[in-house]
Amino acid sequence: MVLEIKLSNFFSIKEEVCIDFRAANIKSANARALSDNVCQHDKTDLLKTLVMYGANASGKSNVIKAIRFCHSMVLQSHVHNEDTIFNFQPFKFDGYASKSSCYFIRFISNDVEYEYAFSLTNKEIVTESLHFYPKGRIKEVFTRDERRGNEKQEIYTFGDVIKRPMDVAENTSRKTLYISRASQLDREIPKEIFNYFHHQFILQYVGFGVSAIESMGKVNKDHLIEALRFADSDIVDVKIKTLKQPGKNVNADITKMTLTVEDVVQERLQITTYHRRDPSRGFDFLTEESQGTIKLFFIMLTILDVVRNNKVLLIDEIEESLHPRIIEYIFNFFRAGERAQLLCTTHNTTFLDLKKMRKDQIYFVNKREDSSTDLYSLYDYSDFRDTMDLEKAYLQGRFDAVPYVNDTLEGISQILHEQA
Repeated sequence: MVLEIKLSNFFSIKEEVCIDFRAANIKSANARALSDNVCQHDKTDLLKTLVMYGANASGKSNVIKAIRFCHSMVLQSHVHNEDTIFNFQPFKFDGYASKSSCYFIRFISNDVEYEYAFSLTNKEIVTESLHFYPKGRIKEVFTRDERRGNEKQEIYTFGDVIKRPMDVAENTSRKTLYISRASQLDREIPKEIFNYFHHQFILQYVGFGVSAIESMGKVNKDHLIEALRFADSDIVDVKIKTLKQPGKNVNADITKMTLTVEDVVQERLQITTYHRRDPSRGFDFLTEESQGTIKLFFIMLTILDVVRNNKVLLIDEIEESLHPRIIEYIFNFFRAGERAQLLCTTHNTTFLDLKKMRKDQIYFVNKREDSSTDLYSLYDYSDFRDTMDLEKAYLQGRFDAVPYVNDTLEGISQILHEQA
């Protein structure tokens, strides 16, 4: 489970923004009725779902992209070469291009709380640290600051929980996160952290869904078809054949997340679906099913695993190709789950309803005058009462985070009739 994530100087994000899954102390009747939207760890209430709203180009996707990039660093930095340039852009104005970008996450793995952070430029790691709370009190695992000197003994400090920590440090370059190298060298707590990022924090539904298909047994397939049926799909059976030639690596472009279903599936799997009208007639999954059905298939496959196993899932633009009722169906999976969490972006204002979402579950993303991204919660608006129309207030610009356009007929006519 995630408690909070902080980001600064990534893409359009300039100053630090915070995504906080810790539930606020809200006593309203609406919040009490939404008790299923919250889970608990060690007397701390945590939100199961956070939804981000904002205008186009406000930076919603950059928040997701920055998290994905930082997690890909944990998963992949141990294979970086000396000429590697990290695949992200810092904020381009006000001198931030030469400053470090920073990432921080507080999370729970196997009922132990951890704090992990690092900072970096396009070319090297600058700082890195890991702390945990094994008995309720914070304890250092390691800290790293490349600015302290040239010797590893100057750069690193360690607690007493990693075996031969300096051996790992000696094999960790400025292109590599210590946590990645230490996991590769079989150190226990770093392996715990690496496995959390690899197995518990799912960065996208496409690649993960394909991997799940390849290992899907009959029971999981039956549950998937049942979930699709509840979502008003008339698919009654699915047959999956693994192709002889391996396809692309699922994580081929993990930092950009540009893989589509077609990219991943067409070279790896042959999927045939069968419908209620004639269960004997097969349909080619990629060419004969709608984009909405294809997306729903992979999302549901991923969500079944995420919710059952209390994982975390990121989805950018969850409404793409999906009806609002299907999106609510997805949200309800997390409400019904125990400790699984979802962070997503959307333009669908249907869920700006305090009978569906608590105030602290709704975030707004806005572009400041200096072109940087601002991120804030509806909970920050203490004067907004539960009885007010949230969707209407948002569309009227009460919380910013909406596009301001001149959509009058006169304005549009002027654009159409301007001389080239």
